[in-house]
Amino acid sequence: MSGTYTEPVTTVTGERADFLQMLAKHRGFLKFTVQNLTDEQANQRTTVSELTLGGLIKHVAVTELGWANFIIGGAEKMFSEPIDWEAQFSMKENETLAGLLERYEEIARKTDELVATVDLDESHPLPEAPWFEQGASWSNRRVLMHIIAETSQHSGHADIIRESLDGAKTMG
Repeated sequence: MSGTYTEPVTTVTGERADFLQMLAKHRGFLKFTVQNLTDEQANQRTTVSELTLGGLIKHVAVTELGWANFIIGGAEKMFSEPIDWEAQFSMKENETLAGLLERYEEIARKTDELVATVDLDESHPLPEAPWFEQGASWSNRRVLMHIIAETSQHSGHADIIRESLDGAKTMG
């Protein structure tokens, strides 16, 4: 072991371990849908939707980052810059699938650190938006459940897009 530094191991148990396992499972499903694709394939629309596989990776990463920032500092910290919601469902010319996946992994690591350390009962008022109940607050626990649900939902979208692209499926 000389000359090697090892991070201290923090054992996560109970619901925190459940959160981490569910996040890993659904992130894995999503990432599986883009295996062995070129950038062109990852940016190809295969349905009437604007969604592309690369765009879904980008969207899920940006959304997870926003909610992780919400956990840290509330609604005012969710997004540090304006988001072009329509443009995030496809890849821009300077984006690569590998780059989007790398960014997603970076965001996932930070979220996983939050799962292990954050007060799950702490809550923040939700941002004002037509899709949120006015004046409602969410606990960090509920935000993590939302991240899992969002990832799961979009992983299903990605599976449909991939199957339409080349017949590949996440399961079966």
